Amino acid sequence: MDERERDWLVQRFEERRPRLRAVAYRMLGSLAEAEEAVQDAWLRLSQGGVDGVENLDGWLTTIVGRVCLNLLRARRLRTNEASPVHLPDPVVKCDGNRDPEQATSLADSVGLALLVVLDTLEPAERLAFVLHDMFDLPFEEIGPLVDRSPAATRQLASRARRRVRRSAPQEPDQDVARQREVVDAFFAAAHDGNFDALIAVLDPDVVLRTDGGSARPKLTTILRGQTAVAQRAQAFARQPALRRPVLVNGAAGVVVMVGDSPFSVMGFTVVAGKIVEINTIADPERLQTLNVAMQS
Repeated sequence: MDERERDWLVQRFEERRPRLRAVAYRMLGSLAEAEEAVQDAWLRLSQGGVDGVENLDGWLTTIVGRVCLNLLRARRLRTNEASPVHLPDPVVKCDGNRDPEQATSLADSVGLALLVVLDTLEPAERLAFVLHDMFDLPFEEIGPLVDRSPAATRQLASRARRRVRRSAPQEPDQDVARQREVVDAFFAAAHDGNFDALIAVLDPDVVLRTDGGSARPKLTTILRGQTAVAQRAQAFARQPALRRPVLVNGAAGVVVMVGDSPFSVMGFTVVAGKIVEINTIADPERLQTLNVAMQS
């Protein structure tokens, strides 16, 4: 491959990189592993070229899918089942004025609550669901990745779809400003010790997941129900901290700062004006890699 051909190939790949990264992130829920999967696809493309490739988009998507499937299977083998919760990496952005390009990217983002559900799927189910339902790849192209016929792959996606519908929250409110009002009301009530006001903004079946990682195992918990979540919120409201509003996977969230260091990232899912899920990353190592110390 001469330099001109390589430059052409680089340009074609970079045009597709955002889509490939989106596929990998939905498959893995890990920003670092998603980048690894995309880079692996580039290495295969740069080494093998495009001879015989009729659909570059589909070919690259299946390459990324195969890499992700292998990573998911390897992850299953080393997962520490003693940990009650491990949350996907959040995508954290400043909650300021959004230009049209950024608004489009937010509209295309996947909610943290959905990623939590995707983490419960078997690797092959997740692959079939993500590639078909989210990226419109035909089952004829997905099947070889999981060693199944198109019909059997369709069944995988159907089974995953049912599990997602059963477990995922209802469609979140789309108005981020309204979400922010609900989140602000939650923190105001917690700070004031107003238990009734806390209950008013929480869905009766609200779930709070906190992933403290190995450094903060006592923070790694799952709480369910208004009372338990409201009591936890009141307890933590007494701690000295600064909250910075951010967008977490396109929805209202906060970075909790203690001094100059991020203590946690909290992503909220708001449905019909009520908080139905709070997903919190409090793992110091992951917070450093996520670069969540946002500027005011």
